[in-house]
Amino acid sequence: MTETSAPSVAAEDTEHVDFDVEGMTCAACATRVERALNNVPGVIEARVNLALERADVVFERELSALEHLTAAVDRAGYRVRPAAEASVRQAQDQARLDSERRTLVVSATLTAPLLIGMGLNTLGYEDLHVMPVGEVLLATPIQFLIGLRFYRGAFNALRAGAANMDVLVALGTTAAYCYSWYLLRTLGEEADGRLYFEASAVIITLVLLGKHMENRAKRSAAAALQALLALRPDTGCVLRADGTEIEVPAEQLREGDLVLVRPGGRVPVDGEVVEGASEVDESLVSGESAPVPKQAGDAVTGGSVNGFGLLKVRATTVGEASTLARIARLVADAQAGKASVQRLVDRVSAVFVPSVLAFAALTFVAWLVVSGNFEQALIAAVAVLVIACPCALGLATPTAILTGTGAAAQAGILIRDIEVLEQAHRIDAIVFDKTGTLTEGRPRVLAVHGARGADPEATLRWAAAVQQGSEHPLAKAILAHAAERNLALEPVRSFQAVPGRGAEGSVAGRHVAVGNGGFIGERAQVDADIQALAQQREAAGETVVFVAADDALLGVITLADPPRSNAAQAVQMLQALHVSPTLLSGDAPGVAERIGRELGLPTARGGMSPEAKARAVQELAAAGHVVGMVGDGVNDAPALAAADVGIAMGSGTDIAMATAGVTLMRPDPRLVAAAVAASRATFRKIRQNLFWAFIYNVVCIPLAAIGYLSPTLAAAAMALSSVSVVCNSLLLRGWRPNLAAQNA
Repeated sequence: MTETSAPSVAAEDTEHVDFDVEGMTCAACATRVERALNNVPGVIEARVNLALERADVVFERELSALEHLTAAVDRAGYRVRPAAEASVRQAQDQARLDSERRTLVVSATLTAPLLIGMGLNTLGYEDLHVMPVGEVLLATPIQFLIGLRFYRGAFNALRAGAANMDVLVALGTTAAYCYSWYLLRTLGEEADGRLYFEASAVIITLVLLGKHMENRAKRSAAAALQALLALRPDTGCVLRADGTEIEVPAEQLREGDLVLVRPGGRVPVDGEVVEGASEVDESLVSGESAPVPKQAGDAVTGGSVNGFGLLKVRATTVGEASTLARIARLVADAQAGKASVQRLVDRVSAVFVPSVLAFAALTFVAWLVVSGNFEQALIAAVAVLVIACPCALGLATPTAILTGTGAAAQAGILIRDIEVLEQAHRIDAIVFDKTGTLTEGRPRVLAVHGARGADPEATLRWAAAVQQGSEHPLAKAILAHAAERNLALEPVRSFQAVPGRGAEGSVAGRHVAVGNGGFIGERAQVDADIQALAQQREAAGETVVFVAADDALLGVITLADPPRSNAAQAVQMLQALHVSPTLLSGDAPGVAERIGRELGLPTARGGMSPEAKARAVQELAAAGHVVGMVGDGVNDAPALAAADVGIAMGSGTDIAMATAGVTLMRPDPRLVAAAVAASRATFRKIRQNLFWAFIYNVVCIPLAAIGYLSPTLAAAAMALSSVSVVCNSLLLRGWRPNLAAQNA
């Protein structure tokens, strides 16, 4: 593969386009299209996926345009088709499969008498075979009408100065067909029984059969993405201001629309429930098998299925910004990516077909010199040409990635791109943030203690007032506690958060700060009795928040965030995968250590600032580990960036979906281990596929060269190799995270 070194271009000066490429038949085709696109001036990166038959191109807006890309593909001998909507593409794929099937049936019908006659001749019934004139009448339409696609493909490839599978098939079958005509013209009746018309016909029919089965399997491999794209209903029922209901196309729904979702109906948009109660099945979106209760104020995701109740939903996100659209885009991008091992395969494929042509010529000359038998030499060369197609090599990696990432997405695990997938399968150390990952992320206030006899309620009021500007879980817990006590809060101004330490702002003319002991110690004198109380509560595993106003300590608030019910199980699953888990928390050391003991974590460290977490991740990497970091994508940004793989855990609607390497669609820490397991399962399939594809060529090409494989058997073996690789990848469709077994 030709790789270009792209200049540094600002993202706003680039465009991205993807389109379908028709006519690719093997890895050499995909390599040639990719090279042609990368050679277009202004193209920054072009990736061509054989399994998806799709090209993804990033180019400089001012230097390239779609017509230039289309022209480059045309010159390479292929055709561009704009990427279609899911339903349109499915219809197009089905129409192509139907056409292929009809062609295959005609080819098989014409080939059957030749094949039966060849079989009977092999069994000794020499008189029960098709006469030469019958062979000509049956084989000629197969060779030049049904087989026209191979001639077209070969012509386009050779015109572009390259070679592909079509060249091998066209050369091999034409040689067998023309040699049979030569024998028939020179030997007359004596040629009966020595012709190879049936070989050329059987080769074409078997290749067509293999490609048809391969295309059916590839379509099945893409079923996960197609299922995601098909989740959104075509229409939504909008409730107008005058109380009337109107059914509108889903793409016309707008933010703020009030949408009715009836029992059993599919939610058409991301939104918030404003009225009604029900249970919603989110399994196809988040992988959560149990229905999720929903009531007023709860968020719902487009594509989920409503249960028994009528819901009124206010649309919050529509179109390409919706969760479902972003999930589909992430999955599609990951499936279109190219692993480093695939780039190696592409380089091999670029020289593979020319090498095979040279080897076939060498085989022909060697047989001719050694045996002097032109017929034997030709048949051995034809067998080499037919069996050496690199289809299996080209499909080994993309079909496994296609199926593996699709299965992971159905389980609620979104992998951003192929580079992340490659890193994830090598992870041997996982670093967890505490809040919201291993714990519920919903801490509760246990007690409020005033300093120097200060009023605890006043301490809570000041703390809650300044926390109005924060999204931190501890801030939300303090605000919720203040709301329960019906405290009126003054507005906060000049709010500033210090990640991992605390927050401060101006409330009613006073400078109020809340945070950990170190943060408040820089702003106020902490009494010895309050310090002792804090140490006592932290030793008990509680979180202590200090509160100060105008440089005077007001008191402390103690909170607790219980571990998730499945957090200990998640740790055990990681350890079973030989992945070492570590807890790094901004909370006090005592809190982190308590959580660590409860969950069985070998290492749990508290009092960690975001920068300290990032340094700890870097230290693990420096020690030779491949590190995954699990966090919320905001406060843990430095550590997520320092890790080999950043993992965001949440609802899937968080901004982390756009930045994290892996996004878990529901807050279940067991999915961290499942993400590692999914990537490992995918790469096991890639290794298996590449092993068998390479072994197939290493073993079968020499066998064909020395005459142990006839052209007919070579065609069958070639078709079988491609189908077996795709079918092996399809086994990943059955992959599911092993969560139930862990519960047992």
